[in-house]
Amino acid sequence: MADNASIARPYAKAVFELAQESNAFDAWADALAKLSGVSQDADFAKLVSDPKVSSSQLNELLESLVGESMPSGGNNFIRLVVDNDRALALSEIQSQFTALVAKAKASVNAEVKTAMALNDEQKAALVGALEQRLGLKVNLQETVDANLVGGAVIKAGDLVIDGSAKGRIEKLTSALMR
Repeated sequence: MADNASIARPYAKAVFELAQESNAFDAWADALAKLSGVSQDADFAKLVSDPKVSSSQLNELLESLVGESMPSGGNNFIRLVVDNDRALALSEIQSQFTALVAKAKASVNAEVKTAMALNDEQKAALVGALEQRLGLKVNLQETVDANLVGGAVIKAGDLVIDGSAKGRIEKLTSALMR
């Protein structure tokens, strides 16, 4: 959601700065991943919108779900998010936090969808080419999607390269329709 993206930005930045001060990127990443998972649940959305559920009850629920893995300042973060009615933006906060950490570490998460699994040599060549093009360390995740017919679709940050047979056929169809 574009709306949640703009709502989440200041929270993600604040958490990033807090994690940077205490060098607790991993602890915050784990806590935000748990909170994000909870926030995506349909029952949680109903709970958040229920006027019978108080902010303190919602705080207690989220704090108990994260438990002992909550980093320093985490309970205040949860309280702030809940009190400002931003609990449903936790997933986007987590996503933006992850992007900020990757940028700080001069790396980018890249996803490649292929029709068939890549071998190690192909993965290494792809990572090398992406690192050269982006100037960042690339963490590659591979997904196999037989619907692509052939080729690959690569997403790395804002960069999207559609070299799939399906994508090329769609471009050709679009060009012929004009």
